[in-house]
Order: sequence, then structure tokens, then C-alpha cells
Amino acid sequence: MKTLAAMIAAAAALALAPAASTIRFEELAARAGLQFTANSSPTEYKNQPETMVAGVSLLDFDNDGYLDVYFVNGAAIPSLKKESPMYWNRLYRNNRDGTFTDVTEKAGVQGEGYGMGATVGDFDNDGWADIYVVNVTANHLFRNNGDGTFTDVAPKAGVASPMLNGKKMWSVSAAFLDYDNDGQLDLFVSNYCKWEVNKDPWCGPSPKLRAYCHPKNYEPLPDTLYRNNGDGTFTDVSAAVGIDKHPGKGMGAAIGDYDGDGFMDIFVANDNHPNFLFHNLGAKKFEEVALQSGTAYAEGSNVISGMGADFKDVDNDGRPDIWHTAIENETFPLYRNTNGGDFFDVTAKAGLWGTRQMSGWSNGIFDFDNDGWKDLFVARGNVLDNIARFSIRKYEEPNAVFRNLGKGQFQDVSAQAGEDFQKAAPHRGVAFGDLDNDGRIDAVVTVLNGKAKYFRNTSQNQNNWIQLRLVGVKNNRMGIGAQIRLTLEDGSRQYNQVTTATGYACSSDPRVHFGLGAARTISEIQIKWPNRVTQTLRNVAAGQVLTIEETQGPPR
Repeated sequence: MKTLAAMIAAAAALALAPAASTIRFEELAARAGLQFTANSSPTEYKNQPETMVAGVSLLDFDNDGYLDVYFVNGAAIPSLKKESPMYWNRLYRNNRDGTFTDVTEKAGVQGEGYGMGATVGDFDNDGWADIYVVNVTANHLFRNNGDGTFTDVAPKAGVASPMLNGKKMWSVSAAFLDYDNDGQLDLFVSNYCKWEVNKDPWCGPSPKLRAYCHPKNYEPLPDTLYRNNGDGTFTDVSAAVGIDKHPGKGMGAAIGDYDGDGFMDIFVANDNHPNFLFHNLGAKKFEEVALQSGTAYAEGSNVISGMGADFKDVDNDGRPDIWHTAIENETFPLYRNTNGGDFFDVTAKAGLWGTRQMSGWSNGIFDFDNDGWKDLFVARGNVLDNIARFSIRKYEEPNAVFRNLGKGQFQDVSAQAGEDFQKAAPHRGVAFGDLDNDGRIDAVVTVLNGKAKYFRNTSQNQNNWIQLRLVGVKNNRMGIGAQIRLTLEDGSRQYNQVTTATGYACSSDPRVHFGLGAARTISEIQIKWPNRVTQTLRNVAAGQVLTIEETQGPPR
């Protein structure tokens, strides 16, 4: 039963809502040549990883100005190896005409083990985007050679195997960030639980029918932080900074400077375990502050099935908020950052109480209709398969999009988002970016043991936009962690940051997108680089992808 607060919030959202959604998508994967099928190798043993495949990343690997697509895939069971091309990870090059070409073999990014997800960053600052792949088995760090090929340097770099008690931990998500602001991208990895192939417990619903087990049946793992040494290698500093003291069941990982001190903090959505908010105390230590900050539990102080996460400002007040997904009967909690240290669960007040009827995986906070307010998108699908047949649960679900009506009030506009958007499937990963450079944010979604979907944004309106591609010089080359404040002619402001880590096991466009509404000119763009140098541009025209190279000057 809905609470009174939830009913009031829903009524308020309807009162504010427009007659029809301006957010629409058309599914074009087949026509575009994105012929990827995720393969989790499902077995009668119901191995836990089988229900969790897999992530997708968007990156411009060839520096032609267009986003390419990298899919992560599973492997054969019980070998946990990619025994045939049906298990390969796949890289698709954007042909800049609405189509893509599979260049996996030439690029050498097929992978070897059982994959979960990937994140993107230029770890060696050479101007070419690299790919870090997280697996149940050994992880990969594909260094971009700049000639269309990649080399796996993970063993040499020291990031192949996050370890606990002599065993490689099962990694699910990752995020590049410069946690110590030294100009080199470091690497955070969220790890899930202790698991061995074909040794999962027997989990009902009957002695004759086996299902995937609840996470409570598995022991938790700590997360991992690698410091970039600046010479192509990394050092595991998890113990030194205090992160390894907190075992959990890490799923989505997202970064944001929630207290405005200039150092990136890390949020981890945990599966049936309190969430983590690792507060960066200034490059040498982290403290876990989820409980005192109000982000450990959802409304009602319950542990829920944390899945994907994003860390962005939804109400344009200059403070990044946190939104993560879960499964049905739990809501997708939205934590509003109120003063740079305290978060409040505003899920019901924001009009998101209806998410209790949904199961979600990867997600993202982006402005899909370019009206100046960031919207919410979630890839939906239930965790279980055979149990769904014997209950009211639906294994396959349509995706969902929630339009921001202003100041963090949302309305579910999925039903008006186009015919293609209504089709149900066991969706898992979703990555976001402007694949055709038309100023509208698109989405690429993976389907468990099914064909991937490419949702091209076809929203029709007169709203303007701008995308910023930052190039660091003294800071990391991709500008990850840079904070941006945009001021329009009417005095209104928007805020965002450079990051690629979004959702569950996914990585999105590193370019920072702003919807501008009717504005044709931006009065001011202020960039605060990770080293705290501030760079300002004035009177910038809308409707362009603008590359901004870092200029030097004293911090101010």
C-alpha cells in the first residue's frame, strides 16, 4: 500500500506533468549492424553469474569524433573460458553513417574469461581511450595502441586480479578516477561475493526445481582501489586507504565530489548489504560514511538489492545526488544531497514510488529532452527466471524513463517513449551517449541471452544543447573528475562532471552533455579541473560539440 507521502507526491507530479512526453526512442540495433548477443551459458546448476551478464561501454577508440560500442560477454561453464566466438566480447566501430562494423578480431579485444562489465579511461595519458574489463576470472586492461589495436597489459600493470586470501575476487563494476589529483587516472573495482563454479547452494522453490540463490547465501568481498604509478603500473592501495576494511556485495560504482572539497568520492550500490559511500579525505585515506550520510539504506532503513548507480545533480542546486536501482518491492532510491554531507531519501516525494513494481539493473541520469533538467533511465529485467513462472513476478520487463519535471520531480513517461520502448526483455546493461552527434543522448542496452538494443533518441522539440569534450594537460587527459558549472542568459545554472562510470558494469560517453532549453547562447562555462585550476569561457554558442583544452594558471 502506498504511503500518504507517496500519494501526495504522485498527485503533485501529475499536476505538473505535460500532456505528453517529449522523450522518445527508436530501436535500431539490427539496422545499425550492432548484432551482439550476450551469452551467459545458463546451466542446470544455476551458477550465480549466469543471471548477471553483462555490461556495455561507449568510447571513441579511434578518435574520429564518433562513439564506438564495446560489449562484454560471458563464457562457457564450467571452464569459464571463451571456448568459441559466441562468447567473445565485441567492439563495433561507428561508421559515422548510422551503422557499425565489428572490428573485434583486428582490435584484439575478445577477452578470455567470464565477463561482467567494463569502464573506459586514458590511464597512460597518451590521448587514446583504454578499456578495463572486469570478470569473474582475471580482469583485462586493454591499452589502446592508437592504430586500431589493443594490448592486454593487465598482468604487467598489476590490475589483473584483485585478491583476497590468495584467490582472485569476482569483479562486477569499475570506475576510473584521479582520487589523489596527481594527473594520473586511478582505478576502483567493486567486487561481489565468494563463489565457485557449479558449487552454488540448492535454492528452491521446490526440491525438484532449482533457482538462482539469494545473495544472502554468499559471503561478501571488499572492493579494490589501484593507484596509478605513472609508469604504466598500478599499486593496490586498498589497505593503505582503508577501503578493504569494508566487505560488501558490490554492484554499480559511481564517482562524485559530494562535499565540494575537490576530491572524488565513491558510491557503491551493494546487493542485499548496506551501500558504501567512500569519502575521500584528501588523497591518502577514505572513510566509509554511508550510514551517517543517509545513503546506506533505502527509505524505511531496509537493506535492498542495490544494482546500478549514478552520481549526478538532478535538481540543479550544484550538489551531486545519488540514484540507484534494485528489484521489485524495494524502489529505486533517490538520495538528495542537501548540504554537501547529508543525503535524504526523496524517492516518494520525487514521484518515484512506482519503481516498487519494477526490477532494474543499469541506469543513468541524463537530459534526454534537452530541457535543462536531467532525466532518469533504467534497464529493467527480473533476476530470476523459473520462479517468475510461478509467481506474479515478470522475468522480462520493458525499460523505463522518468522525465524530470523540474527541481527533482519526476514522471514515468515510458508508455509514451515509442513503440519499440514497450518491448519486454531481461535487460541488464545500459550505456549512454550521443552516437550520431545530433545533440540527443542515445542508449545501448544489453539483454541477458538475447540481442542488444540501440535506442536512438528521436525526441522532437526546439530545445538546444551543448557537449563538452575536455582535454587535460597537467590533469588527466580525459579530464575525469573536472566539475562544470554552466550559466545561461537568464541566470539559471546547471552542473555536471566528467565521468565515464555509470549504472551497472557500464561506461558512458566521456563528453559532458547539457540540455539548454530555448537558450541559444551560454553566458558562462566554468570548469574546475581536478587540480583546482579554474577555467572560464564566456558567450559560447549552443548546438555544438566543443573541445576544451586545459589552460594553465594559478589555482583560484
